[in-house]
Amino acid sequence: MHGQPSVFSPEAAGLLDVEGSKSLLRFITCGSVDDGKSTLIGRLLYDGGLIFDDQVADLGRESAGQGKVDHLDYSLLLDGLEAEREQGITIDVAYRYFSTAKRKFVVADTPGHEEYTRNMVTGASTADLAIILVDSQHGMLPQTCRHTYLASLLGIRHVVVAVNKIDLVGYRSSVFEALQTHYRKFVLTLGFETVQAIPVSARYGDNVTSRSMHTPWYQGPSLLEYLETVDVGKEVAERPFRFPIQWVNRPNAGFRGYAGEIASGRIAVGDPVTVAKSGQKTAIKSIVTYDGEVASAEAGQAVTLVLRDEVDASRGNMLTSPSARPFVADQLQAHVIWFDANPLLPGRSYILRTETDSVNATITKLKHRVNVNSFAREAAKSLTMNEIGVCNISTQAPIAFDAYKDNKTTGNFVIVDRLTNDTVGAGMIDFPLRRAANVHWHAMDVNKQARSAQKQQTPAVLWFTGLSGSGKSTIANALERILNAHGRHTYLLDGDNVRHGLNRDLGFTDEDRVENIRRVAEVAKLMADAGLIVLVSFISPFRDERRMARELMAEGEFIEIFVDTPILECARRDPKGLYEKARAGKIANFTGISSPYEEPEHPELRLSTIDSEPTDLALQIEDFLTRRQLQ
Repeated sequence: MHGQPSVFSPEAAGLLDVEGSKSLLRFITCGSVDDGKSTLIGRLLYDGGLIFDDQVADLGRESAGQGKVDHLDYSLLLDGLEAEREQGITIDVAYRYFSTAKRKFVVADTPGHEEYTRNMVTGASTADLAIILVDSQHGMLPQTCRHTYLASLLGIRHVVVAVNKIDLVGYRSSVFEALQTHYRKFVLTLGFETVQAIPVSARYGDNVTSRSMHTPWYQGPSLLEYLETVDVGKEVAERPFRFPIQWVNRPNAGFRGYAGEIASGRIAVGDPVTVAKSGQKTAIKSIVTYDGEVASAEAGQAVTLVLRDEVDASRGNMLTSPSARPFVADQLQAHVIWFDANPLLPGRSYILRTETDSVNATITKLKHRVNVNSFAREAAKSLTMNEIGVCNISTQAPIAFDAYKDNKTTGNFVIVDRLTNDTVGAGMIDFPLRRAANVHWHAMDVNKQARSAQKQQTPAVLWFTGLSGSGKSTIANALERILNAHGRHTYLLDGDNVRHGLNRDLGFTDEDRVENIRRVAEVAKLMADAGLIVLVSFISPFRDERRMARELMAEGEFIEIFVDTPILECARRDPKGLYEKARAGKIANFTGISSPYEEPEHPELRLSTIDSEPTDLALQIEDFLTRRQLQ
């Protein structure tokens, strides 16, 4: 430990110094199912003498237990989950650390199945190099293309194409050359700095740790030789200083420090820094670590930075180099990889989480979907599970970030579902949308309070939701008539009427329904700002969009009214015969039949229309408003 005598012998300390001076290579193995990823890494560890004797004995017993008496199953060294061993596939990301005389390594063995794309993304997010396996017998498969594209998208710039099972094609050079040529053409536009093709047999160890006599036609390095010598380029310590603030450390009144891990660059006592979001400038007073104060620190180190001046900084902000500052914006373009079974819907509100920040965000536009086999840009209204798209994103508050290509740590984010709190997507930021910097709120002399005082009423948004035919519009119309008679200033936004104008370009898909509600909620917000009592009568089938509408309004301004009418009663009342047509398949995406309706969980009012007259229900709502205004 710093400042204390070593607890190790001189020999051990010397070995630790040597180990600490070695460079570190992080790499992943990926490709299609059964291409031999786990077997290859297991063989690499075994042939390199990098596993213990008891592990070798266990490997022999487990291989025999699976009926493999003539050879060891090296994949068992990595496939740790019981489900993986039963199915013979890799599901989780298996990380292994090992070291040779020349270098240290962290390898992530990632899943091959398409449904585990999110696991592959996890493994690739910190990797410097990717080993893409290609089966000599089957050639390049869709997952080969998908994982190669993802590796490129995730900032990996060095690729090894391991043409595996070369023994099963008689070690023919023609097979290797054909696959190598095909792959190099495929990646021509992906921006990789190096592409090294190696013929291997993971089962028998050909060209894994040493060159094989079975491939005299191959003059290149073995896999291990290449991994030990490949130059992965610019170290993160050489990039501009970035320090995402994880925590403000205040153990007592006399100490205030900012804790976190340096994402890139170096910092020393006395160096100037800038607070990313505010632009405030200060300097480093001291750098505190677990072992005490140090004069300097660099990327990868966890430290607490004490600043010379009092500044406005907290978790979610970033300390940066004054000469190379990150972007700060609330609009950006990003590549998004979608993980969830429910599709990404533009217009829906999600939570966007960066390294330290968390903000509400909306996908304002899905510009296109990327076909990972052809790289073609395809028109799309949504992204389904494992699809990749380019999106414009709007955040509720500005965030600090870099382009992902410049800094993986400060240029990535995850997307979280607001209802389930599940991680449903991951993103790599391309750039800020500059138009956001030119749009500012204009302060008005006459505000909402002045407008509502003039009208002598409290603004409100009464949001009527329910199935088609439930009676929403009838009740809303009756209520507006009553309020108008009592001198209230109102406006009724009805679903059918709005679709004749503002939303005439929208259909009834889930994506269009989300956009339909987003637009109406924004209009209702403006009307409430004008001091009106706004009645909104829309099916609005999704909780997420109703929650989004609620959060647009001031506290207590949004009143959700669930017109709770059973679907059989709605169908019985239906004068247009829509339910009958929907059941016959003549109307697509009809709520309650072929499209879901998510009932409100905690509405302010729940109205049962069975055996109740619309006017009586409207009077109930008026009574609720009167009591609310008197509180």
